[in-house]
Amino acid sequence: MTKKDIVRTISEEVEKLTQQQTKEVVQKTFDAIIECLVRDGRIELRNFGVFEVKPRAARRARNPRTGEQVEVPRKHVVTFKPGKHMEARVRELDEAEARRQQDLDDAKKLEPPAVNPLEPPPSSSPQGRWDTDQP
Repeated sequence: MTKKDIVRTISEEVEKLTQQQTKEVVQKTFDAIIECLVRDGRIELRNFGVFEVKPRAARRARNPRTGEQVEVPRKHVVTFKPGKHMEARVRELDEAEARRQQDLDDAKKLEPPAVNPLEPPPSSSPQGRWDTDQP
Protein backbone atom coordinates (compact mmCIF):
# COMPACT_ATOMS: atom_id res chain seq x y z
CA MET A 1 0.00 0.00 0.00
CA THR A 2 1.29 3.43 -0.89
CA LYS A 3 0.53 6.87 0.50
CA LYS A 4 -1.74 7.39 -2.51
CA ASP A 5 -3.71 4.26 -1.55
CA ILE A 6 -4.03 5.51 2.03
CA VAL A 7 -5.30 8.88 0.80
CA ARG A 8 -7.82 7.21 -1.52
CA THR A 9 -9.10 4.90 1.23
CA ILE A 10 -9.51 7.70 3.76
CA SER A 11 -11.15 10.10 1.31
CA GLU A 12 -13.69 7.41 0.37
CA GLU A 13 -14.54 6.82 4.05
CA VAL A 14 -14.62 10.51 5.06
CA GLU A 15 -17.04 12.03 2.59
CA LYS A 16 -16.44 15.63 3.73
CA LEU A 17 -12.80 15.58 2.56
CA THR A 18 -11.63 15.64 -1.03
CA GLN A 19 -8.63 13.55 -2.05
CA GLN A 20 -6.49 16.70 -2.14
CA GLN A 21 -7.54 17.68 1.39
CA THR A 22 -6.97 14.14 2.60
CA LYS A 23 -3.53 14.09 0.97
CA GLU A 24 -2.60 17.27 2.85
CA VAL A 25 -3.80 15.83 6.18
CA VAL A 26 -1.90 12.57 5.63
CA GLN A 27 1.28 14.43 4.65
CA LYS A 28 0.99 16.77 7.67
CA THR A 29 0.57 13.69 9.90
CA PHE A 30 3.73 12.09 8.50
CA ASP A 31 5.61 15.39 8.83
CA ALA A 32 4.53 15.71 12.48
CA ILE A 33 5.73 12.16 13.23
CA ILE A 34 9.11 12.90 11.64
CA GLU A 35 9.51 16.21 13.50
CA CYS A 36 8.61 14.56 16.81
CA LEU A 37 11.18 11.80 16.20
CA VAL A 38 13.89 14.34 15.37
CA ARG A 39 13.03 16.50 18.38
CA ASP A 40 12.13 13.90 21.05
CA GLY A 41 13.50 10.63 19.69
CA ARG A 42 10.25 8.80 20.39
CA ILE A 43 6.56 8.91 19.49
CA GLU A 44 3.93 6.62 20.96
CA LEU A 45 0.67 6.17 19.09
CA ARG A 46 -1.76 4.30 21.35
CA ASN A 47 -3.23 1.12 19.84
CA PHE A 48 -0.76 1.44 16.96
CA GLY A 49 2.83 1.32 18.19
CA VAL A 50 5.98 3.18 19.17
CA PHE A 51 8.52 4.74 16.82
CA GLU A 52 11.90 5.35 18.42
CA VAL A 53 15.26 6.70 17.27
CA LYS A 54 18.14 4.47 18.41
CA PRO A 55 21.88 4.71 17.82
CA ARG A 56 23.51 1.93 15.83
CA ALA A 57 27.18 1.34 16.59
CA ALA A 58 29.88 1.48 13.95
CA ARG A 59 30.71 -1.95 12.55
CA ARG A 60 32.62 -3.85 9.93
CA ALA A 61 30.70 -5.31 7.04
CA ARG A 62 31.55 -7.10 3.84
CA ASN A 63 30.86 -5.73 0.38
CA PRO A 64 28.81 -8.52 -1.25
CA ARG A 65 30.21 -7.79 -4.74
CA THR A 66 33.90 -7.67 -3.92
CA GLY A 67 34.09 -9.49 -0.60
CA GLU A 68 36.13 -6.54 0.70
CA GLN A 69 35.62 -5.49 4.33
CA VAL A 70 34.25 -1.97 4.78
CA GLU A 71 33.68 0.22 7.82
CA VAL A 72 30.07 1.21 8.39
CA PRO A 73 29.94 4.38 10.51
CA ARG A 74 27.79 4.87 13.60
CA LYS A 75 24.33 6.17 12.75
CA HIS A 76 20.82 6.65 14.10
CA VAL A 77 17.97 4.43 12.92
CA VAL A 78 14.22 4.49 13.45
CA THR A 79 12.73 1.40 15.07
CA PHE A 80 9.08 0.47 15.37
CA LYS A 81 7.46 -1.69 18.01
CA PRO A 82 3.86 -2.57 17.17
CA GLY A 83 1.14 -2.06 19.75
CA LYS A 84 -0.91 -4.91 21.21
CA HIS A 85 -3.85 -4.30 18.88
CA MET A 86 -1.63 -4.43 15.78
CA GLU A 87 0.16 -7.56 16.99
CA ALA A 88 -3.17 -9.27 17.68
CA ARG A 89 -4.44 -8.46 14.18
CA VAL A 90 -1.22 -9.69 12.55
CA ARG A 91 -1.33 -12.85 14.67
CA GLU A 92 -4.75 -13.53 13.12
CA LEU A 93 -2.89 -13.94 9.80
CA ASP A 94 -0.73 -16.69 11.33
CA GLU A 95 -3.78 -18.42 12.75
CA ALA A 96 -5.66 -18.21 9.44
CA GLU A 97 -2.61 -19.56 7.58
CA ALA A 98 -2.32 -22.44 10.06
CA ARG A 99 -6.02 -23.28 9.54
CA ARG A 100 -5.58 -23.17 5.74
CA GLN A 101 -2.54 -25.44 5.95
CA GLN A 102 -4.42 -27.87 8.22
CA ASP A 103 -7.34 -27.93 5.77
CA LEU A 104 -4.92 -28.69 2.90
CA ASP A 105 -3.26 -31.45 4.90
CA ASP A 106 -6.66 -32.94 5.78
CA ALA A 107 -7.76 -32.79 2.13
CA LYS A 108 -4.59 -34.57 0.99
CA LYS A 109 -5.29 -37.40 3.44
CA LEU A 110 -8.72 -37.89 1.85
CA GLU A 111 -7.46 -37.92 -1.75
CA PRO A 112 -6.87 -41.31 -3.36
CA PRO A 113 -3.24 -41.91 -4.31
CA ALA A 114 -2.31 -40.68 -7.77
CA VAL A 115 -2.11 -43.36 -10.46
CA ASN A 116 0.90 -43.35 -12.77
CA PRO A 117 -0.32 -44.36 -16.25
CA LEU A 118 3.11 -45.78 -17.10
CA GLU A 119 3.12 -48.26 -14.21
CA PRO A 120 1.15 -51.48 -14.47
CA PRO A 121 -1.68 -51.71 -11.94
CA PRO A 122 -0.93 -53.73 -8.83
CA SER A 123 -1.83 -57.38 -9.11
CA SER A 124 -5.03 -58.36 -7.35
CA SER A 125 -4.06 -62.02 -7.60
CA PRO A 126 -1.99 -63.42 -4.73
CA GLN A 127 -0.17 -65.62 -7.24
CA GLY A 128 2.46 -64.59 -9.76
CA ARG A 129 1.85 -63.06 -13.13
CA TRP A 130 -0.46 -64.96 -15.50
CA ASP A 131 2.01 -64.86 -18.36
CA THR A 132 4.87 -66.53 -16.52
CA ASP A 133 5.37 -69.93 -15.01
CA GLN A 134 6.55 -68.47 -11.70
CA PRO A 135 4.15 -68.72 -8.76
